[in-house]
Amino acid sequence: MVALYGRTMSRRDVAAHAGSLSQFAGVRLMTLGDGVERGVRMLEFRTGTGLRFTVLVDRALDVADCELNGMAIGWHSPTGFRHPGLHEYEGEGGLAWLRSFSGLLVTCGLDHILFMDEEPAGHFVYGPRKSVSHSIHGRVSTIPARLTGYGEQWDGDACTLWCEGIVQQAAVFGEDLHLIRRIEAIVGTNEIRIRDRVVNHGFYRTPHMYCYHINVGHPVLAEGSRYLAPITDVVWAGHAGESYRKQQVGYRTLPGPKENFHEQVWQHELATGRDGRTSVALVNDGLGIGFEVDVDKEQFPCMFEWQNLQAGQYALGLEPSTNHVLGHGYAREKGELIWLEHGQERTYDTVLRVLDGKDAIAAAEQRITGLAVQPAEDYPEPSNEHRPLRGRS
Repeated sequence: MVALYGRTMSRRDVAAHAGSLSQFAGVRLMTLGDGVERGVRMLEFRTGTGLRFTVLVDRALDVADCELNGMAIGWHSPTGFRHPGLHEYEGEGGLAWLRSFSGLLVTCGLDHILFMDEEPAGHFVYGPRKSVSHSIHGRVSTIPARLTGYGEQWDGDACTLWCEGIVQQAAVFGEDLHLIRRIEAIVGTNEIRIRDRVVNHGFYRTPHMYCYHINVGHPVLAEGSRYLAPITDVVWAGHAGESYRKQQVGYRTLPGPKENFHEQVWQHELATGRDGRTSVALVNDGLGIGFEVDVDKEQFPCMFEWQNLQAGQYALGLEPSTNHVLGHGYAREKGELIWLEHGQERTYDTVLRVLDGKDAIAAAEQRITGLAVQPAEDYPEPSNEHRPLRGRS
């Protein structure tokens, strides 16, 4: 049954109350038409609960807008949802990615995440190519997808909104990695379900790294908003040492926008349930709104918290990752880099959940604290113990 407007409705009921499901919910394809966003295809999802989100077909099927009853969830940076044809991957010493960085979900990968790096290219067996240069967070987020389908699918009296496509990151004498992404949302719910498969379509043994840069903005992020996570260890803080308290921002309770704020990044070790899943959330108790990220820890063993509290760019990132925050070089050195042979793949199943009201927030907090109670101290001392990641190849 579909839960709409305070009642449960069968498929027949829904059909009887309107000439088309699109009156209540649906998926439609449109194209942005102005400025740096001109020409970007976008799918708009509406679940009938007030949840609306958009998927950028020409930006790796990443999630751009996200709102509930007109209240923003996802982050919009000053860059806009820039057309990939304007992107200069190699620019600014690898930092040009920041000129195309915006939205609720920005995918990082498929062969590199985190800061810039240069790795040996011997695995591609091509003499003139001595090394592979990576920008910050990799190439995939600015590659257009081939849209293979979208629409509404009924199963009895339940209706699922969906889209699917393929994003191909490839080069001659280089990688040929395919991201096959399916996004679903059930009518009458406040959840976005993402199923990703990253497949090595090529015949070179190829490295793979993956991370979701999930960015929550105002008003979910506001002065007094709380970060919830089942933390068993604060592994690392990029600002640790003498400057740990300099900006007077701990990991738990968020302030309002600040001027001249330098980003802060934390890595947390999280507990899991019996099903191997774990989740983190940002909640605004005053407004009764929150956002939760639910992942399989075997797929994403690491979790980062990114604090970009700079005025005019105000965001908090919830970032599940295949690898530690120390990046590509560390992963290679420790033997933790994932290698994919031809036809091998990695799968990622993630749920993004909008928390509407005090009861939904309380249920999420109970889920999270039931796994582990996070440190009460705003500035817990990082252990710097990056646990070995096994089974990477």
